[in-house]
Amino acid sequence: MSQSHPYRSNRRRFLVNGTLLAAGSSLRPSIFGQVVSGEHRWTISNSAIQRILTFRNQSGLVTEQLSALTPAYQFISSAPEGFAHEFSFRCNGQFCAGTGTDFTLGSEPKQRSGERDSKILTITLRHKTLPLEVSVVYSVYGDHSALRKHLEIHNVGSDALHLSHLTVESLAFSLGPENEVTLMTQYGGIPREIFYTGRSEDAGFFLANGRTGNGVAVLSEVPGYMKRTEIAGWDNPNHVRIGVMYDTDMMPFERTLRAGEIFSTASASLIAYRAGDSFNDPHWSVPSYTSEILERRIGQHGPPWIYNTWEPFERTINQNIVFELIDAAAEMGLDVFTIDDGWQQEYGDNIVNTTAFPGGLQPIIDRVESKGMRLGLWLPIAAIGNDTPAYREHADWAALDENGKPKITGTAAGAKTVMCMGSAYRDAAAARINDAIARFHLAYVKLDLTTVFNAYGEAPGCWSHTHYHGNWAESLNLIYEGIAYTTRKVYEQHPDVLLDLTFELWGQKHIIDAGLLNAGDLDWLSNVDDNFSGSAGPLQARQLLYQRAISMPADCMLIGNLHAEQASIQERFATALGSAPLFLGDMRKLTDADRRWYHEKIAWFKNLRRTTAIDQSFFPLGSWSQTTPSSWDGFARLARTGSGIICLFRNKSESAEAVIRLPEMPGGRYTVRSIITGKNIGTVSKSDWQQGVRIQFASAAPVEILEVRASA
Repeated sequence: MSQSHPYRSNRRRFLVNGTLLAAGSSLRPSIFGQVVSGEHRWTISNSAIQRILTFRNQSGLVTEQLSALTPAYQFISSAPEGFAHEFSFRCNGQFCAGTGTDFTLGSEPKQRSGERDSKILTITLRHKTLPLEVSVVYSVYGDHSALRKHLEIHNVGSDALHLSHLTVESLAFSLGPENEVTLMTQYGGIPREIFYTGRSEDAGFFLANGRTGNGVAVLSEVPGYMKRTEIAGWDNPNHVRIGVMYDTDMMPFERTLRAGEIFSTASASLIAYRAGDSFNDPHWSVPSYTSEILERRIGQHGPPWIYNTWEPFERTINQNIVFELIDAAAEMGLDVFTIDDGWQQEYGDNIVNTTAFPGGLQPIIDRVESKGMRLGLWLPIAAIGNDTPAYREHADWAALDENGKPKITGTAAGAKTVMCMGSAYRDAAAARINDAIARFHLAYVKLDLTTVFNAYGEAPGCWSHTHYHGNWAESLNLIYEGIAYTTRKVYEQHPDVLLDLTFELWGQKHIIDAGLLNAGDLDWLSNVDDNFSGSAGPLQARQLLYQRAISMPADCMLIGNLHAEQASIQERFATALGSAPLFLGDMRKLTDADRRWYHEKIAWFKNLRRTTAIDQSFFPLGSWSQTTPSSWDGFARLARTGSGIICLFRNKSESAEAVIRLPEMPGGRYTVRSIITGKNIGTVSKSDWQQGVRIQFASAAPVEILEVRASA
């Protein structure tokens, strides 16, 4: 495979619209364009990655080169004709592709600066026979080894157009012979064969040469069940074809574009990496990208520490219990006190249940804020009662089943009607959420229950013909779009609120993806049982974490339902450090000593987060691929300085020690301190991390938490 000098293209000069432009700093994102003998060529790059695109009348829009500049490696070489289409879809049944002769170059390509230190290139193509324009939008960010892409499909005619079979990214990677190619799927944690179809859980997959370690992480931002990825590693001896798509069969994507309407697709990101090569290793490069680019507003200081009343109180929660829990939460040092289901009189209405809360929520708000915390509330976004104003006034907004009957979902409060987020109901939902935030001074809202698909088996979508969708298939993506529309309306009025879109709302157990994070801040991705000794508890919570955190931002994951008072509190605290920290349980049962212990440790972690960007990496350790009581597991969350935390879990293995190997640590020396014992463990070097640092478990402690500090 050919390789190029890592900075050669960045230091060239290009003609753009007849003007000679200098490349400038090779450390900044940049775009250059030129026209030579009728060929249009664009280079979008930074110091870490480069994509060269060409447009010729006889071949259309083609990615000629995709290369990692640090290290220098060519991922795209000449592919067989028709093997990769750059993008494709069907319009009115006619196949349309970026490559080939379907399109001509439309308006002048545009370059602009975007958010988060990005440069954006928009290439607009005009279809030769259909009244259709496609703007292909490419973005590059700072020094991330990543490129991002989406389409904007514009109906420029007077009649409606029908879209289906949509592929946002279609490329053929050159990674070596087939018997050297490896594939990690489902968030990048599960090995699979290289001829593979990914669906809802394949938010990120990692395709690599298993011998050299050169690879590409492909992240799909297509939401939930609309997601489909195709990996064809057996079609050609020199190429692996990939497609980042909307689904075509089980949950098929369809979309009617009215005259003048523009449909913006979800994005796909390509992140180049080399396993085992310092910061080019995917445990650094992918979390750094996702935490900076895909997160909305969590930031370096991390998410707040949240308490939620759902377990064990469920709908029996009341004012007296809440007052006692508030005191415990404040003593522990938590930030947000959340009342889950049971505070409201009816699903879909903001009237307070005065039987449980005779004074309304104002006494709760006053008590919470006097303790230095903020209030959070649970709200169902689409599952509502038939006595609510939204249903009484607009029963026609209800989602319908295939028999034309309103869809019903089971809830803790009985059967409720599911309203269609692909209808005008989405504005009513936004208004209700905005009202609750303003009325109750909320810092956090947990948006829950069925929308597009019930996570426990009820049928997906809406069969109404009077909503914004023309048929059932169109309803699927429009419901996801309706969720994003609703949250966007909320952010317009309350830009600082944190919105949590739960796995039940997104439609599948344990799901998280970049589409969800485009619409919200956090994802309550599971309800792990932690009600009694011997329950699934932290071990299963960490299983969920380890398989997702390499491709999805750990700080966006709320993994319920760890009980703060269950033994051991050390294990629950350490597990919470791996993701967005969340506790449930009856905290009134905590002793004064336990509350002081939590307070001290939470204060330590908050101080560390203020100075250390631990979201820049995620390293699962020990028996991470399958957590088991018979072996230790753990994780490291480190800033690029090498400073951060390491959490180790003995489980029931009776291991006296854990051997930690972190071969991708930056050079230098590090001091290591036990947060459990408060003792300094010693000073270690990069070579020590490579060979393995032995950490002894304290005799009585089920976990070890280490603070790692890079020495000056």
